[in-house]
Amino acid sequence: MASATTSKSEEYVIFIDPVKCMGCKACEIACAVEHSVSKNLFGAVFEKPLPKPRIRVVTIDNLLYAPMRCQHCKDAPCMNVCPTKALYRSPEGFVILDPNKCIGCLMCVLACPFGHPRYNPDTKTIVKCDFCIDRIRAGKLPACVEACPTGALRYGRLEEFLEELAAEKAKEMISGRPMPGIVMYKPIIPIEEVPKPLDIKSKYSPVSWR
Repeated sequence: MASATTSKSEEYVIFIDPVKCMGCKACEIACAVEHSVSKNLFGAVFEKPLPKPRIRVVTIDNLLYAPMRCQHCKDAPCMNVCPTKALYRSPEGFVILDPNKCIGCLMCVLACPFGHPRYNPDTKTIVKCDFCIDRIRAGKLPACVEACPTGALRYGRLEEFLEELAAEKAKEMISGRPMPGIVMYKPIIPIEEVPKPLDIKSKYSPVSWR
């Protein structure tokens, strides 16, 4: 996910922490409302066609949840294959759709490694995340981030999230908690059996000591 700045440390992203996601789908509802005409929940549910969310909460093995959204790739495959240039990069670095140029060819759907763009049969165009660019320009949080009650979605500087992640992983290593790909163990040092002191009397038990 990109920003207008060129420095990696100043890059702003939406950080996803699946561990904190409880599958409430508040992000989906907020996203759909943000991209509705009325911009409010009570009006959005009566719109035709119904507004669609640009983010999806995916269930994994009926146990875990993960919010999936567009990653606004640096070298975006969806942009590269779009024949009408309906997908373009904004000055902030976000991959944006111009629905007036979209012909619904689904080339971007096939090219995306994250399976993000989806076809909307009502409009005969694709639907994809625009990073809530209007909210960002107004100094607000993206709708999905603002609606998330657990902090599974957070907006901020990439460098800060990487520092937090590194500190958390270091804490897990020191505490010995299991981590993916890392096995913490204490080496077992074999202890050589110390020979017992020689018991002279037992050695000569057959011999009478009288």
